[in-house]
Amino acid sequence: MSKAEAWLNYLPSYYHGIREMKAIANTEGAELDQLARDMEDLIDQYYPETATWSLSRYEQDLNIPVHLSKPLEQRRSVVISKMRGSGKVSASMLKNVAQAYERGSIEVTVQPAEYKVTIHFRDTVGLPPNLGDLKAAMEEIKPAHMMVEYALRYLTIAEVESMTLDQVEGTTQDRLLGGGA
Repeated sequence: MSKAEAWLNYLPSYYHGIREMKAIANTEGAELDQLARDMEDLIDQYYPETATWSLSRYEQDLNIPVHLSKPLEQRRSVVISKMRGSGKVSASMLKNVAQAYERGSIEVTVQPAEYKVTIHFRDTVGLPPNLGDLKAAMEEIKPAHMMVEYALRYLTIAEVESMTLDQVEGTTQDRLLGGGA
């Protein structure tokens, strides 16, 4: 039921047949429908996971450079990562930050004796689209004496050999070891 119908139903029934009242109800209903959409959009802006036009405000508040040319998903990842990356540094915190950039499975291992953190991308094949942003975020939150190593997954020879010609032609170079880097 549209807002126009709902608005008209609030009135006594003898108004329902009047053409002018229907015109007023349709006009007011369209305004109320737009108001409801605007309110939902405004509520979306309160959460970085759904923010669109307010994302630049999050970036400014968190001292993140605003890159309007980047896709919204990548910008959201940077904001969410920055919000997750405050407090004492731990393996779980590093994983939370890394997970903000990657939708697939990630494993983070810390080797304190070697002063090294390794981030394994389990599901993503090839270079993640915003690896540079992830590296910058990790560099900002990790302890200065630790090194971060990224273990990427590429297509194996066996996986390529099992592909059809159409699949091989549709595979981008960044999914192959040494390609796209």
